Amino acid sequence: MINPLTTARSVYLADDDPDDRQLFEEALMEISSAIELVVAKNGEELMKILNNTTPEPPHIIFLDLNMPFKNGLECLSEIKQDKKLQHIPIVIFSTSCQKEAIDNVYDKGADYYVCKPDSFQKLKMVLNTMFSLTAEALHKRPTRENFLIST
Repeated sequence: MINPLTTARSVYLADDDPDDRQLFEEALMEISSAIELVVAKNGEELMKILNNTTPEPPHIIFLDLNMPFKNGLECLSEIKQDKKLQHIPIVIFSTSCQKEAIDNVYDKGADYYVCKPDSFQKLKMVLNTMFSLTAEALHKRPTRENFLIST
């Protein structure tokens, strides 16, 4: 089985919080410096980047739900409706850990849900968990019971 950590070349993160973006980048660099991280500060910026990406879109997108201009739910819907993007695994990466929000994005087609960890070590653990999934597991939506990744 192929590990996405060794095959992924690009990861996109859409998050409006500069501290969260910096922590994510630092954690990812500690896990693997071979992965290129592209950061968008809001959903509108993410969609512009995705629509201008040639030739290949990212291997995985981490998407915050609560962002200005275009929120994560709007981005998720647009990505899942776009034939050239809909195959990209989407991991919702949000401070909102309410069951309704988690159920809603599951129903809208997100691939995994991560409640933002409260420490750098936990963030690294979550990212390691995400990147330890096989390529097959990453591209096959889990059951609702396995949708939430937590520390």
